[in-house]
Amino acid sequence: MPRFSVIVPAFRVQAYLHACLDSVLAQSFKDYEIVVVDDCSPDACGPIADEYARRDPRVTALHLPRNTGLGPARNAGMGRAAGDYLIFLDGDDTLLPDALQTIADRIDATGEPDVLMYDYARTYWTGRSVRNVLAAHLDEGGPARFRLTDRPELLQLLMVVWNKAYRRAFIEAEGFTFPPGYYEDTPWTYPVLMSAGSIAVLDAVCVSYRQRRRGNILSTTSEKHFDVFDQYDRVFAFIDSRPELALWRPVMFRRMLDHFSALFASRDRLPHHSRAAFFRRAAASCRRYRTPGAPVPRRALLRHGLLRLGARRTYQALSGAQRLGGRLRRGSAAVRRAVRGAALRAHYRIQSRLPLRSRDAVFAARGGGGYTGSPAAIEAKVRELVPGVRTAWICRAVDAHTVPTGTRHLAPGTFAHWTALARSAYLVNDAAFDRGLVKRRGQVLLQTHEGTPLRTVGTDLLDRPAAARGTDFEQLLRSVDTWDFSLSANPHSTLVRERAYPSAYLTLEYGSPRNDVYHRTGPADVARLRETLGIPAGSTALLYAPTHRDYRRVQRPALDLERLVRVLGPQFVVLARAPQLAGPGGHRAPHPRIIDVSGHRSVETLALASDALITDYASLMFDYVNLDRPVVLHLDDIEAYEAARGTYFDITAFPPGIVARGEDELFDIFATDHWRGSRSAQLRAAFRARFCPYDDGYAAERVVRRVFLGETDGMPLPVPSAARRTPSALPAQDGAGAGVKS
Repeated sequence: MPRFSVIVPAFRVQAYLHACLDSVLAQSFKDYEIVVVDDCSPDACGPIADEYARRDPRVTALHLPRNTGLGPARNAGMGRAAGDYLIFLDGDDTLLPDALQTIADRIDATGEPDVLMYDYARTYWTGRSVRNVLAAHLDEGGPARFRLTDRPELLQLLMVVWNKAYRRAFIEAEGFTFPPGYYEDTPWTYPVLMSAGSIAVLDAVCVSYRQRRRGNILSTTSEKHFDVFDQYDRVFAFIDSRPELALWRPVMFRRMLDHFSALFASRDRLPHHSRAAFFRRAAASCRRYRTPGAPVPRRALLRHGLLRLGARRTYQALSGAQRLGGRLRRGSAAVRRAVRGAALRAHYRIQSRLPLRSRDAVFAARGGGGYTGSPAAIEAKVRELVPGVRTAWICRAVDAHTVPTGTRHLAPGTFAHWTALARSAYLVNDAAFDRGLVKRRGQVLLQTHEGTPLRTVGTDLLDRPAAARGTDFEQLLRSVDTWDFSLSANPHSTLVRERAYPSAYLTLEYGSPRNDVYHRTGPADVARLRETLGIPAGSTALLYAPTHRDYRRVQRPALDLERLVRVLGPQFVVLARAPQLAGPGGHRAPHPRIIDVSGHRSVETLALASDALITDYASLMFDYVNLDRPVVLHLDDIEAYEAARGTYFDITAFPPGIVARGEDELFDIFATDHWRGSRSAQLRAAFRARFCPYDDGYAAERVVRRVFLGETDGMPLPVPSAARRTPSALPAQDGAGAGVKS
């Protein structure tokens, strides 16, 4: 008995069926069967199915004697299915690589639920692919298995059959089948989810949902769209047959009204002569099934009321007025934006013709974020060493409190912001300034960058369009051409960036100013930082800081943090700088030994307060080794990460510490104390020697003396590694670093 039965109904999809079936046969998971149902298709779908059945014994070609429609075709496929789980795949859609393996793993991890819901991406004929915008509802936090009453927000997802895997025994026991007609998914998906004893979710894109330019059945103009009334009749009949499901009646009533409204509003589905009849049928269904109780957004209250009353002309007038009002509002807002934009551009041009202010310097970091990173370290050193300087920091209002006293705060997009860009002699950033910046003669621009590059950057992304995400490379190079100085922490960074950001700037291989703090913070200060973060005295604090995944829209921790702290034991706490720590809606109760620091402004503070780092591909590892504290790499998806983004060297061959390829292996590393053993220290020392040759606490001073004071002789030079001072030490702790429970 195979694990999966993949049921593929085929009708007039001959141009896409090869790709559909190939996407299944190419899966790394091999325990499946494919049932292709030729719904008496007038094109070559039948012969294509026969061809695949001859080539692979896992493929069954089933030919129906007459065209029955999508629902009955799926029923015929279910009749031949023998798998533990049913997966439905339309003949013009495809499975993503490794989708079946991912689904199988999640089913095993969640104890074989009745239904597993997974995600999809819309793929357009142009090749553009866009993930489901409601993917956050598939967050895997919280209980692994649940009922629909525990997570009713799942009903907001697209209610189709092909984004779920169904336990066949459950489907057969309940007697679920598809009805004929359009919208056959409606009386299947709602009853299945309401009846399921256990549901699980998988936060991964498994299906590529093809958006055909033309030819989609539900986008054609036809009176068959009236089938939607019969389908909701079936849904309410199912609810009425099971008194325990009565709580879902108000929800289904609202969903029905929304569905009717959407169909009536669509101008390409209902023939013009049938629109009045459709509205009358909709009103009759609303009166028949009216069940108050489900919350309705204010914007939909009037529309729903008019639909129930059958007031079609008023409904149409209201819809027309709303469309007109929306266009007017958008037009008015666009005019205001255009006028303000024109005023700002004129102001900038005028300011650019005025003399430069030789003592003014503007700083920014991380795309307008708070006071942090190398720009912050340099700004502080400028105020210390350069007499008469006036510094300003560009950041959003929400981060203005991070800017130190004596440094002016500039909100992006204001007249003061553009004045500063036009007239300041010095511009310092670790990202790009506004693309409207036109660098003047006499201005000096220092690019500090964000850390040492492991993953591919700059023009090296030209052959990696998924990671580039629509990067405007011409604009990128225009920005690079404005750099006078490019700050580099090590020879590796110099070689990478001079190739990836080609231009005539001067590279300053001076070390990383943001790492100066690691060499200038004493144990007493570290103790205060730990207390501020809520780290219990005597605890060992592990900083968990994974990086962004280009191949995922919704980011989530790769580690089960609650399991991690259970394995580690009560002496350990985790500082979690990771996305999506909370469950859906953000209501998940925090674990007492998991401290969420995702919103913390300063990663340097978190590093100083921790005893060790757990990360993956984050550039933080290059900075953290300055502290001479253990680093553990969790690389459970390195093949996918390298395929999507690319790396400049094999981090597994030259790591900053012990490498774990999976969660269980990582737990073993801590259970055996391997994470802080002699091998870990050797790897860390070699990594630090290669990537931190100039980090000695004086990088910011070297930069300021060279860029702002023009000194080229007599300024502090990088200290040889053998003569460096000891980096910031942790305060003495009784019992810290105790053993891990096995």
